[in-house]
Order: sequence, then C-alpha cells, then structure tokens
Amino acid sequence: MQEQPNEVQGTRYSPTSIRATWDGTGSVEDASRALGFSRAKGYDLARRGEFPCRVLRIGRSTRVVTASLLRVLESGEPEYNSARS
Repeated sequence: MQEQPNEVQGTRYSPTSIRATWDGTGSVEDASRALGFSRAKGYDLARRGEFPCRVLRIGRSTRVVTASLLRVLESGEPEYNSARS
C-alpha cells in the first residue's frame, strides 16, 4: 500500500491555495496546520489571545481572518490578535 503525499506540508495550505479556496475566514484547525502546529495548540493560543494572526469569536465559534493569515504566512512575522488588551 503506497502512502499518499502529505497535503498538510504540500500545496493545500500554501498562500495560493488559501486565496483560491478560503472565504473571509477559516477554521482555527486549518490555520494552525498552515502555520505548522497542532489543532490543540492553535485553540490554546486563540484562547489566550496569542494566535499569530487575527482571530474572531462569532457566537460559539472561533474563526481566523484569511487576510491576516496570508500576511503572516508571507512575511513570517506574527500579527497577534489584539482582542485582549
């Protein structure tokens, strides 16, 4: 049985792919994978207000702003969520 290429490390989470497939926001899980850490770590950082890009709380869900994620991926510099000042 052959192993499929790992999409997480491939083009699935590249800025080009994210621009083409994501709307204005994306899930914390997908954004965490794009940034190279686990879902649990992503939600922990979002809860503490330390996720590397802008995070929105909409009702009971937490969403990552796509434009902010793309800036972080392209620059390599965090753009911390300022929700908790």
